Amino acid sequence: MRNYDLDFLKKFSMVIGFLAALTVILILFAHYLQGTLVHDPDPRVAQRTLGRIAPAGAVYAGQTGAAAQAAAVAAAASKAAANVAYDGTLDGSVIFNQLCTGCHTSGAGGAPTMTAAGMGARAAKGAETLHKHAIEGFTGDAGVMPPKGGNPSLTDEQVKATVDWMLANVK
Repeated sequence: MRNYDLDFLKKFSMVIGFLAALTVILILFAHYLQGTLVHDPDPRVAQRTLGRIAPAGAVYAGQTGAAAQAAAVAAAASKAAANVAYDGTLDGSVIFNQLCTGCHTSGAGGAPTMTAAGMGARAAKGAETLHKHAIEGFTGDAGVMPPKGGNPSLTDEQVKATVDWMLANVK
């Protein structure tokens, strides 16, 4: 190799070394800046964290505790009353046409149809037994009845009214 080739390689190596050192310095400086910046927490993350660490219940003690417990029970009752299905109607035909007709018209899942042949054996068990099976659910050889027809927001009175309407309207 000639002198000017060696001189070029020397200078080129120095430039490459300088650029590599500059790159390392810039990386370290960026890492330092990243550590000093204060980031605003994402509000969704903060909300999820608060939801995870929220207390699961409360302790009621003394007079104030009894009052707070009574208020909590009243609030739960009013919330439950607001979630009653079909606006709390006791008209069995409305509930049947909205909820029950899917299974009791086609016989899906072994549900008895609204005919004397379909409802006969079950009607012979008595209205109280049918009320109990409709409210609590029933699994038998002939089929499955989910609790409250699969709608847990129905009240027991609504279920009883619907069963009574079905028994009265068997064809």
